[in-house]
Amino acid sequence: MTSSPRLPLLAGLPLAVGAGLAIPVQGRINGALGTRLNDGIAAAVVSFSTGLVVMILISLLLPRGRAGLARILPAVRSRAFPRIYVLAGGIGALFVFAQSFTVGILGVALFTVATVTGQTVSGLLVDKLGIGPAGRKPVTAIRVIGCLLTIAAVAWAVSPRFAAAGGTPGMSADGGAGPDGPAALLVPLLLPVAAGFLMSFQQAMNGTATVHYGTPIAATLVNFVAGSVVLWTAYAVKVSVAGPGNPLPAEWWYYLGGPMGCVFIGLGALLVRSLGVLVTGLGMIAGQLLGSLALDVVLPAPGTIVAPATVLGTILTLAAIILATLPWPRGALRR
Repeated sequence: MTSSPRLPLLAGLPLAVGAGLAIPVQGRINGALGTRLNDGIAAAVVSFSTGLVVMILISLLLPRGRAGLARILPAVRSRAFPRIYVLAGGIGALFVFAQSFTVGILGVALFTVATVTGQTVSGLLVDKLGIGPAGRKPVTAIRVIGCLLTIAAVAWAVSPRFAAAGGTPGMSADGGAGPDGPAALLVPLLLPVAAGFLMSFQQAMNGTATVHYGTPIAATLVNFVAGSVVLWTAYAVKVSVAGPGNPLPAEWWYYLGGPMGCVFIGLGALLVRSLGVLVTGLGMIAGQLLGSLALDVVLPAPGTIVAPATVLGTILTLAAIILATLPWPRGALRR
């Protein structure tokens, strides 16, 4: 077993934020591709397949990647970690499918709140259970308050989009076509909540696997293999029942979702050993909000609003994450 040394918080947290910056870019791309193809499963297949090609090339070309490849089968055969961890890529497949299928219905704003809520709650649970390589981490009152503030701040940051679409029946939170009432939103809303909830478990599994593979490159590759198998199987069933969707677009940028996934899956697998699942997830949430804000300013989508609440909510999110991640002494809340 070979692994890199643990990173200090001041080094690891900015990396987690940087990894989170890739999530809204991937969401924008996969959501647009799902709409263009009129097929969320096909868009997820494209995203995961391009990511798999990138990871195969990295694993074969880099010495550290080749070394990680050589350790995958021995680690699995020796049961160095539960074999079900190899299937963590299936969670990533669910997340990408949720992006492709629901962003066009819910809008980026509601999708973000749903995934952040699920991920923040499960981050506390996973750290409490000690599933990740960082071991058990206590659920302190300050961490709980920080997580609740994070969810509230994210909701505040995206509230201008809700207000803009609030009086228009049949419109999503981002001004796109959407369902006609709250009841019709229930199933599309539960999907990103579930995907966000399971993301913390995926990060914990990948982090544990990375410790035994010696590199996050191998863990990320295994994720894309497992996710691609799941998605191609689902797509084959879908085509046999309903036929294929629209043809693939010619624009090159539709195919960047997979490489974006390589960034945040790989960095997540690297960081959970040092930071724990909750702190890694909160850092990615901060990056996700900052990236969304940057996209809305530089490359705004139709219906985009950058209001004071958006900026202030993003700042409050960063403050809440700092509250939850600082090494407060025991009993600090009581004092």
